[in-house]
Amino acid sequence: MPADITVRPMRADDAAAVLAIYQAGLDGGDASFETTAPSWAAFDAGRLPDHRLVAVDGADTVLGWVAVSPTSTRPVYAGVVEHSVYVDPATRGRGVARLLLDALIAATEAAGIWTVQSGVFPENAASLAVHRRAGFRIVGTRERVGRHHGRWRDVILLERRSPLI
Repeated sequence: MPADITVRPMRADDAAAVLAIYQAGLDGGDASFETTAPSWAAFDAGRLPDHRLVAVDGADTVLGWVAVSPTSTRPVYAGVVEHSVYVDPATRGRGVARLLLDALIAATEAAGIWTVQSGVFPENAASLAVHRRAGFRIVGTRERVGRHHGRWRDVILLERRSPLI
């Protein structure tokens, strides 16, 4: 990991870069069932404000992002969130996703969140590998859970349970 890459809270002025990175991931075909990044207003409304982070270089250029959404409005699930992590294609392979996941884990644990989960397409081997290295485990496979570009797709459910909470 280059020393000039740091993680900081996501800001509204990061919107264009965050959504461009999101769209690049969607265009790759193995990141999400979504095909078009949302508007900033929709992105902002759907994610918890205290757990949105970006990785930036020394010039404050956004290289990747991670954010969480609540999984339920029921109080019993207050400590369970679903996350997404996306990295600029030009920056992949440099440890940015791992840096973002580590920062997210620290932030969510500090806030009392005990489970961080995500759904990943089985074909997204790089995402599965970085999640395993960050302490996530495979809970199971949701078979043919949705159609994407005209075909049924499976989703691997991953979770990381905090050993501290």
